[in-house]
This record gives sequence, structure tokens and C-alpha cells, in this order.
Amino acid sequence: MISDTRALAGDLALAVVRLTRHLRGQRSHSRVTLTQLSAMQTLRTEGAMTPGGLASRERVQPPSMTRVIASLNELGLVERTPHPTDGRQIIVKLSSAGDSLLADEHQAREEWLTERLTKLDDDAIATLREAVVILTELVAEED
Repeated sequence: MISDTRALAGDLALAVVRLTRHLRGQRSHSRVTLTQLSAMQTLRTEGAMTPGGLASRERVQPPSMTRVIASLNELGLVERTPHPTDGRQIIVKLSSAGDSLLADEHQAREEWLTERLTKLDDDAIATLREAVVILTELVAEED
């Protein structure tokens, strides 16, 4: 039983890595790194926050996030404003240009994957729907 579970874990990890590689390939013209993209998506989903809060959510060290924010700000993809109550802090939020970039990235990945899914039969689609629920639960435990 444990060896079957271990084999499944290995197969699943490999399939996810390969899927991720294909999805990344749909963003060949992007001007941002995957780390920057992830930080922007967190800001889009969770709203404006301090660099420390963003570093915590992204599970990176604050100095690394400071560099990410600086580069995104330079590209006009995030905006930095003073913290309303703590003069030592800033608040970072996604700019409208950042929001547009995320929408374009999402659309490219979604189009590629949609085309692949249309080639599957109804049973495979149903299986994938169940898998999405299971995978979401697996990663939710870590969040």
C-alpha cells in the first residue's frame, strides 16, 4: 500500500511538473518572472499589503520581496504608497497595468489548456473535475 502511494506521489509530481512547464511555455513574451507574477497574483487576490505581509504570503525572505517590489514598481505594475499609520512602512498594491498583465497571462494559459481539454471525452473531463477538488484540498492544508 505504501509503495503504491509512493509511486502515485512520484507520478503525480512528474505530471504536475510537466503541466506547469507547458503552462509556463505559454508566457514566452512576458516581461516578468514567475516570482514577480506570483507576487502580483497575491496582490490581486488578497489586496494591498505591506512588503513584509507579501513576503510572508509568498514564503520568501523580506529582502527578496523588497527587490521584487522594486522591479515591479519600476515596470509600473505595482504602486507603493505610505502606510496610513506607520511611517516606516509602505503599502504595495497592484496597478491597473499589473492587473492587465495578469489578465493577459491568464488568458494565454487558459486558451492553451482549454484547447487540450476539448480533445478529452466526458469521463476524462469528469475525472479531472474530481482531481481539481482533491488537489485544491491537498494544497489548502499547507496554506
